[in-house]
Amino acid sequence: MSFTKKGNSFPRYRRRGGPDGGGGGPPHQVKFAAEIALALEKMLRGGTVRIKTVAGWTGANERTVKNWVSGRYGPCGTHLIVLMQHSDEVIESVLSMVGLDDLRLTEKLIIMEQHMQELASLIRALKKTIER
Repeated sequence: MSFTKKGNSFPRYRRRGGPDGGGGGPPHQVKFAAEIALALEKMLRGGTVRIKTVAGWTGANERTVKNWVSGRYGPCGTHLIVLMQHSDEVIESVLSMVGLDDLRLTEKLIIMEQHMQELASLIRALKKTIER
C-alpha cells in the first residue's frame, strides 16, 4: 500500500493583519488602528504610563495592548471607552477621526474661561482685603 505524496509542510494560513500580508482588514480599520497606536505612543512616551497600566485599566492582555501600540490591531469598543477615560491623547485622536477636532478645542476654551473667571474673582477678593 502506498500513500500519495502531499508535501511535508503544514498548510499556510493568513491571520488578520499578520506580517505575512494578511491585509489587516478594510482601510478604515487599518487607519483606526494606526491612529490609536499614535495616540497610545504619545501617552506611553511620557513615561508615567506603562503597558501594564493600560492592560490594568482595560482588562486586556499585555500582548493585546502591545498590538494596539504597534498598530497591528485597534481596541474594541469597550476597551476604547476605557482608554478614552484615561487618555486625552486617545480622546483627541477619536475626535479627529470623526472630524470633530473643534469640539475638543471648544471644551478646552470653556474650561479656560471658567478658570479665568475664578482667577478674576480671586483678584477682586484680594483687592478688597488690601483696601481695608
